[in-house]
Amino acid sequence: MLTTRFVTGAPNWIDLGTPDIEGATAFYRALFGWDFRSAGPEAGGYGFFQLGGRTVAGGMQSTEDQGPPSWSVFFQTSDIDATVKAGERAGGGTPAPPMDVMDAGRMAILTDTAGAVFGLWQPGRIKGFDIAGETGSLCWVELYTTDVPKVAAFYGAVLGLETSAVSFPGGSYTCVNPAGGGDDGMFGGVVDVNDDPTGTETTPYWLPYFEVTDTDSTVAAAQEHGGQVLMPATDVEGVGRIARLTDPYGAHFAVIKSAPAQM
Repeated sequence: MLTTRFVTGAPNWIDLGTPDIEGATAFYRALFGWDFRSAGPEAGGYGFFQLGGRTVAGGMQSTEDQGPPSWSVFFQTSDIDATVKAGERAGGGTPAPPMDVMDAGRMAILTDTAGAVFGLWQPGRIKGFDIAGETGSLCWVELYTTDVPKVAAFYGAVLGLETSAVSFPGGSYTCVNPAGGGDDGMFGGVVDVNDDPTGTETTPYWLPYFEVTDTDSTVAAAQEHGGQVLMPATDVEGVGRIARLTDPYGAHFAVIKSAPAQM
């Protein structure tokens, strides 16, 4: 499961690039109860989405030349320079090389061998988000890609991630966990982009899932506040009730009311 007990290779940060940070804040406040707190005048407009005073994500206003509105997933590393070099050796790219973010930590933006964009975060003062796996916070991530075995090998070489197949009615699913994490460390999955149930994307991407108390009411709130429904609320046996959405500016995300843990 996704937690704040950060280990190498696990997600430890997410952030939103949006053309309207005030509008995005209003939207996510309506869905998840988030507020937005600026990181200060020296942060260039960057700030933190918070729930009850605890940080769940980052965000900032972006421009067209910085790419379309989107959520970005960042993964923990203790040596960002070495991890970037490993990514390049494995066939990935580095659109944004390692840089210091004041005393908060070091970040870089990479692409995997299929072109999906992801981030690296080497903690400094900020270790990562304050909550995960709770209502209103990140609880799962999925990678949609054109070549599951190839990208699984890439993330194994770069971040030490391990994959395993999980069967479910009608098929199987490739789960991901940090090295040695086993079932308890699973934080996401890898899916062929051709199996994307929304049919809206053909290029690889990472998708964040946020935990909610009621999937249907969250979908209704998203529509009421200008979001779009890419996949309506759907029950997945043994997993929960999920839906795929965009915010008013086009950033993709998913919500889930997780099924009770099986004893």
